[in-house]
Parts: sequence; C-alpha cells; structure tokens
Amino acid sequence: MDIQAISETAHALANAARAAILPHFRTDGLKAENKDSVGFDPVTVADRAAERAMRDILAVHRPDDAILGEEFGAKHGNSGLKWVLDPIDGTRAFVSGAPTWGVLIAVADSSGPIYGLIDQPYIGERFEGGFGRAQMRGPLGERPLAVRGSRALAASTLMTTFPEVGTAQEGAAFAAVAKTVQLTRYGMDCYAYAMLAAGQIDLVIEAGLNAYDIQAPIAVIEAAGGIVTDWQGGPAHEGGRAIAAAGAEQHAAALAILRAFA
Repeated sequence: MDIQAISETAHALANAARAAILPHFRTDGLKAENKDSVGFDPVTVADRAAERAMRDILAVHRPDDAILGEEFGAKHGNSGLKWVLDPIDGTRAFVSGAPTWGVLIAVADSSGPIYGLIDQPYIGERFEGGFGRAQMRGPLGERPLAVRGSRALAASTLMTTFPEVGTAQEGAAFAAVAKTVQLTRYGMDCYAYAMLAAGQIDLVIEAGLNAYDIQAPIAVIEAAGGIVTDWQGGPAHEGGRAIAAAGAEQHAAALAILRAFA
C-alpha cells in the first residue's frame, strides 16, 4: 500500500470539494431539494458537484478502488480499498449559513476505516488521521491532534447534532448522559468529531448514522488517541449509533448509561 499516494489523493479530493462547494455557500440563490418524504433531508447543487469532483479524481488516480458516496452510491473495486465520501456532512447547517458542516473523506479496508480527513472549507481547517499521522491545518498553522484523555463524566463536555438524537428511546438515552455531564452543545455536525480529536471536548453521541457519516471521524479520532464504538461497545463504522470519546473513563461511564436503554 502506497501510504503517501493515498494521503496525497485524499488532500486532492478535499481541495476539489472546497473549490466546488464554496461558490455556493451563503449565496442568495442556493436551493435545497428534500430527499426525505417525512422530515427534511436537504441536498444542494454543492453536495452533488463536490462528490462528482472527488469521483473524477479517483477515476484517474485510483481506478481500482471502490467508492461509497452519499449522493451517487457505490462503485465496486478490486484493490481491497474503499473511498467513503460525504461531500457535505451537515447540509442543514450549510443551507443555514452555519460553518459546522464539512467534507468527509475516508479510506477503508475490510476491517474498517484506516485513514480519514475532516475538512471545513469556509474556516479553512483540515483534520487528518491515519497511517501514524494525526494533525490539523488551519489559519493558525499546523499542529498535532491529540484527545484530552480520561476524565470524569461530570467534568466532560458532550456534543451532538440533533437535540432529539434519533428515536424516542435513543433520545432518552442521550438525555440521560447529558444530565450527568458538565456541558452539552448541539448542532455541531461533523465539526464535533473534529473538536474531540483536537482536544476540545470529551464526547460525541449520535444515532441514525450512515457509513459515510462516521468513517472519516473514526479514523481521525482513533489516530488522535480517542475511542469510537457503537452504543454496545462494538464497531461503529457501518453507521447506526455511535459514541466517540476522548478517554476510557468517559467512554465507559457514558456507555453504561446508553446500554441501560438498549
């Protein structure tokens, strides 16, 4: 496996996605289509343009690799590697003008994600993890990523995207954890995972995820020394329910509460 080539390709994908997305952010003419017949699950021209741009690069530089993308589905490959793409994770934030959305790029093998990028084009921050590397680049330069480490749940900061989290049962489980922590913040999308990897918060708890929502965060957080599992302590890379933690103490304490609602 050519690790350098994979990293260079991932950064090329992130750069192409930035170029495709930013001309549409906070513009008056941006329209969102609804992909959900019950709630509101928006998609925009920026989502589709970004994924097309990334797929075009992969077609040239990684033609044998598989692809799973939110907007254009799966493409089979024969190399044993899969690129997992979410062109805009947090489209609701994107159409609202909030900068908590991001581009998610992961590379997975049969065991799950082995490399990931979380890119926030508007702020200009990029979080990278995998192959022994955990770092971020931003307006203030480049620095290593490292999680906070273990601490008591009562001293922890918890983030998620939706206050209701998922089903009524999942929401009740989250609320039970939220009652025990020091601070809870909402509406953070993939940026919450980036903040955990950067040592700013302790926990992210979500449900109803797809593989493309969680695989890049898993790679980045694990490279920074954190933990990501499902709500039973097993693998989370196929989506569903996920808990990301900055240390074993927070993870175990929060997991014990979540399991009680299973």
